[in-house]
Amino acid sequence: MMALAHACQSGRIDARIALVLSDRPDAAGLTAAATLGLPTATIAAAGTAERAQFEAALIETIDRTGAGLVALAGFMRILSPSFVQRYTGRLLNIHPSLLPAYKGLHTHRRALEAGEREHGASVHFVTAELDGGPVICQARVAVRPEDTEQTLAARVLQQEHRLYPLALELIAAGRIELKEAEIVFDGHALRAPLELDQLHAGAGGRLRHLEPGRERAE
Repeated sequence: MMALAHACQSGRIDARIALVLSDRPDAAGLTAAATLGLPTATIAAAGTAERAQFEAALIETIDRTGAGLVALAGFMRILSPSFVQRYTGRLLNIHPSLLPAYKGLHTHRRALEAGEREHGASVHFVTAELDGGPVICQARVAVRPEDTEQTLAARVLQQEHRLYPLALELIAAGRIELKEAEIVFDGHALRAPLELDQLHAGAGGRLRHLEPGRERAE
């Protein structure tokens, strides 16, 4: 969340944070957001029986801000199909794996147990299928022989902080959109997720579309 906030406040992303919303009043992100002068709100999570009321309160709060995009960042609750449908094409999530591999929880542990040589993170549009929406972009991390779940998670998180702002930057610039369950990048169908390593190191790297399914940095 803070990576997105800093990217918006610096002008890298042509957008502003309308609200930082949590289901936990003690979430560290709320305090961090307040230090940046961002508006915050909390809607306490309820039990399964009260899920509909909880999501109705989320919707009312989000819609009141006029936000055009909802970016999930550490929001660890599964949203109902009706909630997801309301924000189709405007609801994003970042997941710590190279989707479609390792949907759900404990992704780093599972990647290590499977002997993967490569792991990473994915930004995707949210659909009713858990971690199953169209993937916009990915960052890859080599798995080292000495890696533990904690060390691998830390390196993936570093890439998440680079990857998520990139996705929002492209969406805010009107270069990425979801049309009929298909990602469109610069007017063409995106055949494969954009890769973070297509960007030059440092500031100023941009992705340019060459032809459907092929992108490079300039």
